[in-house]
Amino acid sequence: MGICVLGTRVIVSCSPKILVFTDENGDDKADGPPKVVFNGIGGVDHDHGAHAFVFGPDGKLYFNIGNDGRRLKTPDSKKFIVDKAGNEIDGRGKPYRHGLVFRCNLDMTEVETLGFNFRNNYEVTVDSFGTIWQSDNDDDGNRGVRINYVMEFGNYGYTDELTGRGWRTKRTNQEADVPSRHWHQNDPGVIPNLIQTGQGSPTGIAIYEGKLLPSVFQGQMMHCDAGPRVVRAYPVKRSGAGYTGETVNMLQSKDPWYRPSDVCTAPDGSVFVADWHDGHVGGHHMTDHKKGQMTGRIYRLTPKGKSKAYKIAKNRTASSMLSSPNMAERYIAWQQLHKVGAEAEGTLLELWKNDDQRIRARALHLLARIKGAEKKYINLALADKNSDIRITGIRIARERELDIIPFVKKMVNDKDAGVRRACAIALRHNQSPEAPALWTKLAQQHDGKDRWYLEALGIALDKQQDKFFSAWLETVGSDWDTPTGRDIVWRSRSKKTSELLVKILLNEKTKEEEKPRYIRALDFQSGPEKDAALIKLIGAGS
Repeated sequence: MGICVLGTRVIVSCSPKILVFTDENGDDKADGPPKVVFNGIGGVDHDHGAHAFVFGPDGKLYFNIGNDGRRLKTPDSKKFIVDKAGNEIDGRGKPYRHGLVFRCNLDMTEVETLGFNFRNNYEVTVDSFGTIWQSDNDDDGNRGVRINYVMEFGNYGYTDELTGRGWRTKRTNQEADVPSRHWHQNDPGVIPNLIQTGQGSPTGIAIYEGKLLPSVFQGQMMHCDAGPRVVRAYPVKRSGAGYTGETVNMLQSKDPWYRPSDVCTAPDGSVFVADWHDGHVGGHHMTDHKKGQMTGRIYRLTPKGKSKAYKIAKNRTASSMLSSPNMAERYIAWQQLHKVGAEAEGTLLELWKNDDQRIRARALHLLARIKGAEKKYINLALADKNSDIRITGIRIARERELDIIPFVKKMVNDKDAGVRRACAIALRHNQSPEAPALWTKLAQQHDGKDRWYLEALGIALDKQQDKFFSAWLETVGSDWDTPTGRDIVWRSRSKKTSELLVKILLNEKTKEEEKPRYIRALDFQSGPEKDAALIKLIGAGS
């Protein structure tokens, strides 16, 4: 279900295994049997299993598995992989469920689970700022296909977080429309969807960071949907701590067998689209199966009026290849520049001066990995006028496992909600005694409307609910009962939350139509504090 070419290595995703083939002598043949790097993944011979790997601007690998994949095991398949959060990667609700997104080192160590509770997230893609995107397929026929900005460490709502039940099971405050209900969008702790695309069979996805195609496509997602037979772009714009997006068709066909399955950018900026070309889509049916007569094909897309000739640049350098729109070229450049460390600083600083913000971000990722210069370049990024560069700086500091507190202190009052979102996520699992006060400052800047921001605050609460929430409550005092404060209470799961939810429900100013939201939030509380609060609620006759 996936092939990733990285220099002399080819990573093949084929449930139950992830295989790495090597070609050191350049004869385009594997030097020997593949190495098994992960095993035990579900979805054998199934498109809901392991999907493709991609190389990120941080020098790490990103990949995902669908809801039949569920788990990740050691090469001998005897043990579950334990991720950096200390959790076994087993999608049975402790804490992860169903489809998963991962990040790991190039040697497959230090696996992180970046998102969970997807259905069939077919492929993941990462832009030069380190922002993660993907699509997800609904239970077929419910017009619920979605595009996600993957806010790291979030729950994406395919099944009920508490019970694992599907969206058809009735629940308090369930959503009015089926597509939203399908993804539990009203539940606290579920990351909002970016775009709902309706009915479909979503497949390959990539970020177009070239210049050859028209500007509407530049810097945007390209996505194949084999059901409606279309390759689309999804131009997005920042909105608060999240995004808004629209749909622009790129490549369609009246051919009923046209089934676009993957898309990628060539070094010259043209786009390649793979078409498996079949009369069926989904359900494991295949019409085109006669050996020697199969009709799958690959298309190359260029703008009208442009030369159709495929051009390969001569005299390529590490600098020019890092600037390439092609992932495989950027990988080679990244490796070369990272290997020489400080010797590449001058070259990278020239790229840092580029007008293209994505090229600047790629240079930043490498500059901040020069030994002894990490803080220098992270601080340079945090002072930048471009908010995406500032966000990238926070991400790099977190990924490099530097003391994040000084950086969050510097950015905690940033005017951009996306930067503050990155700060909140950076505080997740941080044990510094200063972390609760910093989270409180971030929480005080919630506008009561931005669900993306609220969920980032919630991600930061993981494993430190009482510590962070108590710090906020002590700071705001009686002013907690505002629209903004009620949002914070609704998203929290501290020992004090149940009592406050009941106070909201018993408050005569709370409208009847608002009450189901807070009743549902009680489902996510636990312990004797919840029992006491419910007794109070029942006693009040509410």
